[in-house]
Amino acid sequence: MDDDHMQIGEVAARTELSLRTIRHYEEVGLVIPSARSQGGFRLYTETDVQRLMVIRRMKPLGFTLDEMRDLLGVTDRLDASRPADRTERAELLERMAVYERTAARKIEELRTQLSRAEDFAATLRARLRSVPGEDTDPRTAAVPG
Repeated sequence: MDDDHMQIGEVAARTELSLRTIRHYEEVGLVIPSARSQGGFRLYTETDVQRLMVIRRMKPLGFTLDEMRDLLGVTDRLDASRPADRTERAELLERMAVYERTAARKIEELRTQLSRAEDFAATLRARLRSVPGEDTDPRTAAVPG
C-alpha cells in the first residue's frame, strides 16, 4: 500500500465514522473506495476522506441520502478537471446555494431546539433546588438502604 491510500480502519478513525457506516455509504453509492489492495481491502484517498466528511456533516442536519448524493454530485461536477460550461456552472452553483441556505435554516432550528432544552434543564435545576428538605440534590442525596 502506498502513502496515498488508507485502509478503512484509518479512514474510520479520521472521520469518526464506524466501519459499518462507511461500508453502508459505499453500498448506497455515496463513496466508493478509490482502490483495492491485492488482498481485496478497501483503499481510500484523502479525497474519499473529504467526501465522507461532507456526508458526516450533512447527517446531523437531517439531509437524506438522496440529498447527500445530489450535493456530492454537484461538488464532483464543479471539481471536475473539465470545467462545466457557464450555464451548467451557474446551475450547479445555485443548487449548492440551495443546500447552503437549507443548512443555515436547519442550524437555526437546532439552535432553537437547544435553547428550549437548556431552558427545560434550568427549570428542572431550579425546581430541584426549591424542594424543601435536607438534601434535595439527587446527585448528592443519600440512597435509602
